[in-house]
Amino acid sequence: MIELKNIYKTYGKGDIAVCALKNISLKINQGEFLAIIGPSGSGKSTLLHILGFLDRPDKGSYKIFGTDISRLSDDQSAYLRNRLVGFVFQQFHLLRRTSALENVELPLSYSGERGLLENAVQKLDSVGLTERAKHLPSELSGGEQQRVAIARALVNNPLIIFADEPTGNLDTKSEEEIVKILKGLNDRGKTIIMVTHEKEIAGHAKRILTMRDGEIISDEKKDRSNISGESKISIQNILSETHSYLGKIEFAEHIRQSFRAILTNKVRSFLSMLGILFGVAAVIAMLALGQGAKASMEARIKSLGSNLLSIQGGSGRARGAMRAAGSVTRFMQGDIDAIAGLKPMVKRAAGYANGSGQIVYMNENWNTRVEGVGYDYGQMRATIPEIGRWFTKEEITRRDKVVILGLTVVDKLFDNRNPIGETVKINRINFKVIGIVPEKGARGWRDQDDIIYIPLTTAMYRVLGKNYLDGIYAEISDVESIEEAEKRIKQLIIKRHRISQNPDDYFHMHNMSEFQEMLTSTTQTMSILLGCIASISLLVGGIGIMNIMLVSVTERTREIGLRKAVGARGKDIMTQFLIESIAMTLSGGIIGILLGVATSILLSLLVGWATKVTISNIFLAAGFSIAIGMFFGLWPAKKASELNPIEALRYE
Repeated sequence: MIELKNIYKTYGKGDIAVCALKNISLKINQGEFLAIIGPSGSGKSTLLHILGFLDRPDKGSYKIFGTDISRLSDDQSAYLRNRLVGFVFQQFHLLRRTSALENVELPLSYSGERGLLENAVQKLDSVGLTERAKHLPSELSGGEQQRVAIARALVNNPLIIFADEPTGNLDTKSEEEIVKILKGLNDRGKTIIMVTHEKEIAGHAKRILTMRDGEIISDEKKDRSNISGESKISIQNILSETHSYLGKIEFAEHIRQSFRAILTNKVRSFLSMLGILFGVAAVIAMLALGQGAKASMEARIKSLGSNLLSIQGGSGRARGAMRAAGSVTRFMQGDIDAIAGLKPMVKRAAGYANGSGQIVYMNENWNTRVEGVGYDYGQMRATIPEIGRWFTKEEITRRDKVVILGLTVVDKLFDNRNPIGETVKINRINFKVIGIVPEKGARGWRDQDDIIYIPLTTAMYRVLGKNYLDGIYAEISDVESIEEAEKRIKQLIIKRHRISQNPDDYFHMHNMSEFQEMLTSTTQTMSILLGCIASISLLVGGIGIMNIMLVSVTERTREIGLRKAVGARGKDIMTQFLIESIAMTLSGGIIGILLGVATSILLSLLVGWATKVTISNIFLAAGFSIAIGMFFGLWPAKKASELNPIEALRYE
C-alpha cells in the first residue's frame, strides 16, 4: 500500500539546519495497525506528516498504491487527504463554536458531498455520541472530544487513519476507549498509523516502529492478521474524479462557514462594518445632494429655453459703460418677422420689452420687473402657466390689459388667495390676472419669480412707452445649426439696419446653449467632487476591514491548518475569507444605503436642500462596497491560503 525509499527531510538552513528524517525506507501493507514510537525529536511526527500528505520529503520516493505522489500539486495532495486519509490529533483540533455534528461534517465541506448528513450522524453514532451531537466542544469531556475527532476522520470513509498522540491528553479510562475504537477500526479493515510515546499504547498495535534521531532503529511485527495483499486501487483514477472548483455544494458551504465566522464575533464584525456603513451612507447622501442640485439646475436651465439665441442692442463689450449716441440697434417687429423667416433653421422668434412697474392689489403693492412678450415667448422660455393660461394672439393684437404673475409677486400681493380673475393695477392701469408663471427660482442675485408678463404691444404702447424692442429670442431647430444660424441672423440684421462699421458695436448675441453646458458641467463636477470626498470614508472603511481580516487570519491559524488537513485547498480557504470580507462590506453597504437614503430625505425635509436618490447611485454604492471587500480582503485571504498546514496546526 505505502512504500517509502530513502526519504530525507531537513528543516532550516546552514548552521541551524536540523535533519528530521535520514534515509527512511519503509513498506506498509493495507490493513496494518502500525505504531511509531520514540522520544521527542526522533522524527516520528515528521514521518507521519509526510505519510499523510501534509509535508513533502526533500529527497526520496513516496509511493502509494504504486503511484509516486511526491510530485503532486498542493491541490491534488489536499484532495487525497480528503479522500484517502483521516487525521486524529492529540489536541483534538475541533472548531470551538460549532457543534460536534458540524465538526464531523467538516471534511464533507471539501468533498462536494455536503448533503450526506446521515453519514456524519452515523459516524458520530459509531463512536457513541449521538446524544451529544448538538453540544459544543467546550461542553464535552476530553475523551468525547477525541471521539468526535475520530468520527470526523471517518466521515469520508478513508482507507488510512493517522493518529498523532491520540491519547496524549486523556485520562486512563478515555485512553482505553480510544484504543478500543482504533482496534475496532483496524479489525474492520482500516489501516491505522499511530504516533505515540507511550509503550503501553503502542503495545496494542500489530507492528511497532521505533525511531531515534530521524532513523528507524527497529521494526517489530507482532501480528500479521487482517493484512490484505496487493490492492488494485488507482491513485490516478481517484485524482481524475477531482471535483471542479467552486461547485454549487462547495460554494454554499463556503458561504455558510463564512457567515458562521462573522456571527461568531458579532461585535467585532459590526465594528468592522461601521466604516463601510458610514462610507456608503455618505456616498449615497452626497450623490443625492449632487443629483438634486443637478435636477434643480436642469429645471432652471429648462426655464431659459433650449437652443436659444439672445439678440440685444448695443455692444456686448461695453455693457454697463457709456455708449455713443446712435450706437444701439433698435429692433422692431419687422426684425422678428425677418428672423422667423429663416426657416427651417430658425424654428420661431419672439421679441420682448422690459422695464419696472408698481403693481397694486387692494391695500398691497409691490415694485417688480415688467416684461412685455410675444405669443411664442411662452413656449420658447418655458413660461406657459401651470395655473391659468398664456396670452392669445388676439389679446396681443388688441393690446389687452391682461397679466401673468410670477410666484414672488403672488406671494407679496395675494398671500394664500387665488389671484386668477382678480384685477390689479400696474402703473395705475387695471389689468386682469389670467395666469401664474411656473417657479423658476433665483439665478445669482436675481429672483426670476419676481416678474410679471403682459402682452408685448400692451407693454410698449400702454405701460412702458417704448416704440422698440429690448431684445429678440430666436429658437434654432437643432444644436448643430446654432453656429450657422448666428452667422445668418447677424448678416440679416446688418443688412436690415444698414450697419457698415463693426457690428459688434451695435448689437450682440448670446448662445444660451453655451450657458446651459456651463451650468451642466458645473453640477456634474460638483457631483463628482462630493462623491470623491465621500469615497474617502469608504477607503478608510476598507482598510479597517483588511485589518480585521488579518487579525482573523492570525486568530484562526489553527483552524486554517485543520481545514487544510481534512482536505481544504488553498483556493477553498481563500474563497471563504473573501466571502467573509465581501459579506461584511456588503452587509455594511446595504445598511449604509438605507441610512444614506434616510439622510437624504431628512436633508430635504428639514434643511430644504434639493436631493435625489437614484437607482444607479444605489447600485454604484453597493458595487463599490463589494469591490472594497474583494480588494481589501484579497491580501488576508491570500495570506490564509498560503499557510503551511503543519505550522498552522502547531500555532499557539
